[in-house]
Amino acid sequence: MKVIIVGGGSAGWMTATTLIKAKPNWDISLIESKNISTVGVGESTLGFIKNWCDFVGVDEDFFLKETDGSYKLSIKFTDFYKKGKAFHYPFGNPDLSENLFNINDWWFKKFLYPETPNSDYADLIYPDQMAYVNNNKFDKNKCTYAYHFDATKFGLWLKENKCKKVKHIIDDIKSIEQDENGIKSLNNKYTADLFIDCTGFKSLLLDKTLNEPFESYEDMLPNNSAWATKISYKDKKKELKPYTNCTAYNNGWIWNIPLWSRIGTGYVYSDKFVSDEDALQEFKKYLGRDDLEFKNIKMRIGIHKRLWVKNVVAIGLSAGFIEPLESNGLWTVHQFLMNLLRNLEREKISQWDKDNFTYMCKMDYHNFAEFVAIHYALSHRTDTEYWKANFNKQWDEKLITLAPRHPGVMRLLAENRRIDFTFDSTTGVHCIAAGMNWSPTDLNTIKYNEPKNLVNLKYAWLNAIKKLESKKEKSELKVFTKPTLYNYLKENIYK
Repeated sequence: MKVIIVGGGSAGWMTATTLIKAKPNWDISLIESKNISTVGVGESTLGFIKNWCDFVGVDEDFFLKETDGSYKLSIKFTDFYKKGKAFHYPFGNPDLSENLFNINDWWFKKFLYPETPNSDYADLIYPDQMAYVNNNKFDKNKCTYAYHFDATKFGLWLKENKCKKVKHIIDDIKSIEQDENGIKSLNNKYTADLFIDCTGFKSLLLDKTLNEPFESYEDMLPNNSAWATKISYKDKKKELKPYTNCTAYNNGWIWNIPLWSRIGTGYVYSDKFVSDEDALQEFKKYLGRDDLEFKNIKMRIGIHKRLWVKNVVAIGLSAGFIEPLESNGLWTVHQFLMNLLRNLEREKISQWDKDNFTYMCKMDYHNFAEFVAIHYALSHRTDTEYWKANFNKQWDEKLITLAPRHPGVMRLLAENRRIDFTFDSTTGVHCIAAGMNWSPTDLNTIKYNEPKNLVNLKYAWLNAIKKLESKKEKSELKVFTKPTLYNYLKENIYK
């Protein structure tokens, strides 16, 4: 099989790395232009990135050092529910080992003590992980983690260390020749059995050449633009945190991603509510400085109708994009790549294989898009026109779908809790719901269903709460002697 990847950056070199690992006998080339820059701001990842790194054989310590990397244990959401309120979505599995009522143990605490902050949920349901987060500590053998790193350096590192067998071609694509099978050649020179489009939002092959329709998700996800920049540390030991911080702002939200040598930050917003220039001024005001270099990014929110058309496959931004919330950019890249490998296993590639790839990727995409939408659907912010529009948004039937994992924004939240009065603890939905004060059950329903047993239930709840608090105290003691994230990185990575 002869494959040509068009476009470098993270998506291109992750594609090359994956294929050369899984198909070492294939003829794989990557063509990129020296005149086209990559987006290069996606610096935050999810825990799934470790699966991919293990699959392709990445030396974690070496890779982190070369990409200005750090460890990430959680995502913090500040001001999303209300101004002045924050909560965490920690990585890993919740600790339900001694819980009497699954994750509802915490909600019973909330019912008995309404003043309990919603941020307390993560602290008690993920006591070990949050002990590290809250104390800025790290232990590679005890923590569930992902990475923060420089995306541009990441792509270059993959090229130099994992893609030596990949033919690297520097050239501009000036012409694309087609036939009944799709793309016949590039520049009347480069031919292949399979062309993989990694050209970013431009989507040169799938969109511009094959004219595959694009399905917008802007009716579900509000943002389509971003300003990004890099800032230096003032006090690195304190500012180097083991989590991504996402802060809801006037017309969107702001990310803060601490790398080893600097902080990556950006303002994601909707240009339907604020102009690019006004958004930049808002961002500068938030940062308290205007002496930085700012990059504007226009995001196309949605996904193509088909992702494998004739002999062209799209990976990365050329296929589709959700928006940066929940660090999903690189996730879609390696998830779609593994879906691609799954559909390259037979001797010949039929239309079924192509359509199955599209189906798998679009289900992954749609599930995640609905998960991101929950962060807006449950917000109570109304202090700007942007947040008012979100607060009054009609979540109508076109957004209530039947995806297998996240069955529609409305069904995901409403029907799930109506059926079994709990949330699935294997997804992140319960963390976002708790942070936004959307409970899986409620006191009135309990009184209605258990009127004669309420006193006994409250005694059980108190016992459950004691167990939660005890686990948290034990977890705090566990991390007391652990190194700070700064010291761990300094001693083990940046020696």
